Amino acid sequence: MKLPTPDIWPLARTGQRWLLRAKRRETSVDGHRMVYLERGKAGPGTPTLVLLHGFASMKENWAFWMQLLPAHWHLLVPDLPGLGESEYRPEANYGYESQAERLGQWLADYSSNNLHIAGSSMGGAIAALLAHQLAAPPRTVTLLNSAGIPESPGMEHLAPVRPTTDSVLIPSDWTGVYRMFNSVGNGKPSIPGLAMTGLLGPDLMKRRHSLQHIFNDMVADPMAPTRYLGKQALPLQVQWGDRDTITPTRCVDWFKKTTPDADIHVFRGVGHLPMIENPKRSAAVLTGFVERHHNQVD
Repeated sequence: MKLPTPDIWPLARTGQRWLLRAKRRETSVDGHRMVYLERGKAGPGTPTLVLLHGFASMKENWAFWMQLLPAHWHLLVPDLPGLGESEYRPEANYGYESQAERLGQWLADYSSNNLHIAGSSMGGAIAALLAHQLAAPPRTVTLLNSAGIPESPGMEHLAPVRPTTDSVLIPSDWTGVYRMFNSVGNGKPSIPGLAMTGLLGPDLMKRRHSLQHIFNDMVADPMAPTRYLGKQALPLQVQWGDRDTITPTRCVDWFKKTTPDADIHVFRGVGHLPMIENPKRSAAVLTGFVERHHNQVD
């Protein structure tokens, strides 16, 4: 007899939110119930930072940063529609453009002239589009190991996704979950990878059909960010791990060529998730970047 696998993640998620002193909020965007965390309040001279997680992920990926970023900052950390606690709708489109439009609707309710956006992986691709869709552009955009970036200049029309990427990021069994968590790190087996397998495995395996849908929508227009980043007039920061096996470090060459004024940081020994693998350094780099720009006068 196969015993049911306990899903302890909802309880762990609640405990984590209490430790972060963040409030859980809900809203509706494009027919989706969207859940997000909020810490602090918007105010004159106070940065409002929006943090966008990656594929097959959730708002809790930013927990280390939420502890390390300045306490007076206003943080908005959503579960992107279709993921985490936010609603998934089988008939919806989850491509980069569609997700950016939804977030634009949500952020229209927040009047802030000190808005900053940071995104990891898929969230980075969405952040690049969102920055150009908002009526009032953000002060800064920070992309961490962003999806949708060519591995070299001139490859904008070629899909950057390897044929095996979806099988790595959409696990169907425990072996696949373990492989996923080691792949998004520096590629080496680790104790944290084993722990995350046990904590998040049941939830991920239940989502495999919705994840495949979201993945297919993403790769239908895989290079969407390049339509906007080449025209990037906003202050842009790029953070990358030199051991990334999902979005290779070669993608940084595209930024150096196309956005030569970008503030680029490549972290040694880090894989796909700098905010988890090296949170102190990556948060410090982001903090300095935001503080240099958030009080600029138009």
